[in-house]
Amino acid sequence: MARDGAVYVCQSCGSVQTKWSGQCQGCGAWNTLVEEVQSRPPGALAPAKGSKTRGLTFEGLEDATPAPPRISTGVDEFDRVCGGGVVPGSAILLGGDPGVGKSTLLMQVAGEAARRGVSCAYISGEEAVEQVRGRAQRMGLADAPVKLAAETSLRTIVDGLKRDRFELVVIDSIQTMWSDQHEAGPGSVTQVRAAAGELVRLAKKQGVAVILVGHVTKEGAIAGPRVVEHMVDAVFAFEGERGYPFRILRGAKNRFGATDEIGVFEMGDAGLREVKNPSALFLNTSGERAAGAAVFAGIEGSRPVLVEFQALVAPSAYGTPRRAVVGWDSGRLAMVLAVLEARCGLGFGDRDVYLNVAGGLRINEPAADLAAAAALASSALDQALPQDCVVFGEISLSGEVRPVSRMDSRLKEAAKLGFRRAFAPSDADAAAPMRVTGVSRLADAIRRIGDGDWN
Repeated sequence: MARDGAVYVCQSCGSVQTKWSGQCQGCGAWNTLVEEVQSRPPGALAPAKGSKTRGLTFEGLEDATPAPPRISTGVDEFDRVCGGGVVPGSAILLGGDPGVGKSTLLMQVAGEAARRGVSCAYISGEEAVEQVRGRAQRMGLADAPVKLAAETSLRTIVDGLKRDRFELVVIDSIQTMWSDQHEAGPGSVTQVRAAAGELVRLAKKQGVAVILVGHVTKEGAIAGPRVVEHMVDAVFAFEGERGYPFRILRGAKNRFGATDEIGVFEMGDAGLREVKNPSALFLNTSGERAAGAAVFAGIEGSRPVLVEFQALVAPSAYGTPRRAVVGWDSGRLAMVLAVLEARCGLGFGDRDVYLNVAGGLRINEPAADLAAAAALASSALDQALPQDCVVFGEISLSGEVRPVSRMDSRLKEAAKLGFRRAFAPSDADAAAPMRVTGVSRLADAIRRIGDGDWN
């Protein structure tokens, strides 16, 4: 029988239930309900003792608000994703797979910021001070004036941060913090929520920027309750495919900047190296381009990025053809295959289709439709595209090639890297520094690929 005031909290989604059951009613996960004792109902406010309530005041939208100041960390790719630097008093949640390099990135951020005169503290709940110091020495940051500590008690951490004022604090990780005000164990929903809430309040009250490291589940979501993502000002995901040295820092939420910016890093023996020109890394510039490859001119945030789409169309050895895609949406691939078959006469019903985005980068924008279709048609027709050709454009279900945003930036980036021609929507700028072949329908582009007509 449950104790008085006890509830059952799902450790996956954070939903609260009054009775235990094998499956959570909120997210459907099994064996995730844990009994926790609450002193008062969730959401209830503690009664005020001798305090006077302050009247609520309102302000208008026309009042001028200055832009928030920024802390330049010295890691330009990190500052880019933050929106130009870290805002004092903000809370940032950084998530990523185990071993992707979250601690390495934040040690580099703290070290470079400390070299610029920013008072930084690195608090680790998973490693000893000697381990953190050893990582900093391998990265060449031994001379950075970063204050280190190994602690998991929330009360001790908060008291220390109130005593010694810092401008930037890294907590690695939020799942290891525990509060003596709650009976639940570290890593539980109650402890993670309490620790995150207390650290966010500290950041707002003292104006210190706090970066929290969050573990991820096997599905790729931030471990623990999603309410932590609502508490913080920014949520960043540090991504990287195993076997590739490239790491992508992507923003999922940012109250002080755009969420479509990415930061590109390359993992090496001495830590992470910033990649100023990602297009040069994701392209294969050696030799002639093989059949089934097409270079896509994409936009990630404010920067154009060129990446290669690779397709392989082969006869199916079984009754059900296989569809495999890496780095792109599988539903988008199914739509492009249906349009190619219905509008262009290319049948894939008896053939396996494999599509890959080279370099481990994941593409989300619809402008990649035409590049994927060109790579598929190139493989099916065994006709290679020119080495100096880029492709971009959105495909509709009627077979039309629709215009996309910032076409001039895509063409200028391609011309800067040596490309001289492009397959693009017919609305593309004819004054671009390269030969642009405008196509209004997908069937016209497929015909040009099959005939080798690149003019």
